[in-house]
Amino acid sequence: MMKNKNPGHNTVQSRWRALMAATLLSALAACSNGNGNNNASNTQAEPESETPVEDVNPFQELVDQGVTRYLGMYSPMVSEPAGDAVAHRFSASDGPMCLRGTEYVMSTRDTGSEDLVIFLQGGGACWDTLCAASETAAPGIPKGGILDSDLPGNPIAGMNIAYLPYCDGGVHASDVEYDIDGNGSIEADTSDQFHHGLQNMSAALDVTVQAFPAPRRIVLMGVSGGGFGTIFALPLVRTLYPDVPIDIVNDSGVSVGRPNEPEFFRSLLAYWNISDAFLPASCPDCIAEDGHGTGVHTWGLERDENLRISLMSYKQDSTISTFFFGVGGAAWEPELIREMGEVEAANPDRVRSFIADGSAHTFLIGGTALEVDGITVMEWVAAMLDDSPEWTSRID
Repeated sequence: MMKNKNPGHNTVQSRWRALMAATLLSALAACSNGNGNNNASNTQAEPESETPVEDVNPFQELVDQGVTRYLGMYSPMVSEPAGDAVAHRFSASDGPMCLRGTEYVMSTRDTGSEDLVIFLQGGGACWDTLCAASETAAPGIPKGGILDSDLPGNPIAGMNIAYLPYCDGGVHASDVEYDIDGNGSIEADTSDQFHHGLQNMSAALDVTVQAFPAPRRIVLMGVSGGGFGTIFALPLVRTLYPDVPIDIVNDSGVSVGRPNEPEFFRSLLAYWNISDAFLPASCPDCIAEDGHGTGVHTWGLERDENLRISLMSYKQDSTISTFFFGVGGAAWEPELIREMGEVEAANPDRVRSFIADGSAHTFLIGGTALEVDGITVMEWVAAMLDDSPEWTSRID
């Protein structure tokens, strides 16, 4: 039994709230005395412009399809210190919650920086034939890898952070419930599944925009399931921050699927109730006949000129290629290299790839010292954020 958590009666209200937030942020940016990334000078140059926010949102098509339907709907029941961060807890009675119905919590750290990191954690996936995913969200920001502010050379050490744990089993964008035990009701702390990723992400981004209303730039990072999550977070982040440059660092969530099986990705998105909102109607090839979904990266880049993307993967990532996708690293490797190359070729100024030998999984948390083609993971991410010429595609 499936319960589709898609409250159509709230869609207009939620979109209105999101667009009002975007309008407010544009006004704040116009009044800011920052370094120009807030486009204040452009606003002053065109004081008579009456262009509605919805006409300038590069992802308005997805807004119309419902991606922002939960923005503005949920507030934390409590916000409290958690180490050097603030943990924001949501009631598990409805809306944001983890896979088994327990509470969702996200955290923020305010360093006073002009830059904002939105970090999407990973932790497996769960669908009808395979369920191996994180089921809880812990308060605070873990101190590991690039999230360790004391790590030498860490390019995000001094930045504000919004940390989004992963506990929905559906790449931060799911929106459906399943009565797994078949007893006719969906209950917490049972085998039943609450795929509330979109509610969780929307609620967390509402907290983020309240805590950090006018950053100079945004670094949208994700690992594994969170890497995939950056794809789905992008249109929401852009709606809330219409003029802010966004740099995406997608670690091991590149949309390379099962070769020549387009139905695989489509079936996953359908199971998580993601397809209708997040697959743009104008992009029939976003999941192509070759089985891959990398067309969505190009589609987004074509629409958002204030966006850059770093794509990272091991050549034969066994967690993705073997455990979850069931094709094996040897078959997946040439597909990965070709697809990442094609995305960059279509967007040569704004996309770079980092491809390492081996079958390991993710870099940003446990492998920041790994070196590929003369540069470490940490140095390569820093090169992107510093606009250094060292930000070039690297492959072992």
